[in-house]
Amino acid sequence: MNLFKHQSVSGTRSLWIILWAAAAVVVFSGFWSGKTVGEERQERLQSRDQTMQLLYKHAPEAKEMVAKSYGYAAFSNVGVNLVLLSAEGGVGVAHTNGTGQNVYMNMASGGVGFGLGIKDFRAVFLFENKEVFDRFVNEGWEANAQADAAAKLADKGGAVGGAITVAPGIRLYKLTQNGLALQATIQGTKYWKDVELNK
Repeated sequence: MNLFKHQSVSGTRSLWIILWAAAAVVVFSGFWSGKTVGEERQERLQSRDQTMQLLYKHAPEAKEMVAKSYGYAAFSNVGVNLVLLSAEGGVGVAHTNGTGQNVYMNMASGGVGFGLGIKDFRAVFLFENKEVFDRFVNEGWEANAQADAAAKLADKGGAVGGAITVAPGIRLYKLTQNGLALQATIQGTKYWKDVELNK
């Protein structure tokens, strides 16, 4: 097999995945909505509140865990699976319990899978301390294979109160409208601060 040809095909596939994920962010995050910064912030706060209400409905014990955490981040995202490509794009808000500060965030992921449809997912991260919260918000975070393995282990009974430990000091709830997600596959998902909304 021609090694250079193989690398070219692999590179092309990666490029398409990245472009697909970027397109998902544009389509689903409201980038082209024409809203003002104030309107977009307000909409994200409302979405954050809806996500937290959904969490407390399906995992009542989470309310105490959220209250005891340094802070949390709630994301609303739409997963798209179209034939062989899948992607998620969405937005969120990170919140510190002590100061009440809100930081507006984005998220996106792309991968190769099989199926057809659109799925609405919500994700809530809990942060144990200021260090992990600041790193998540200021440096961004990407779910790796280890985090994905933890999520899959949680599906087999390894979760604590429905929360999955995806990194030191970080726990995750992944939800659908019907409850806690049974398949919390998160590998390849990137989270980062929204520059425009945090000015």
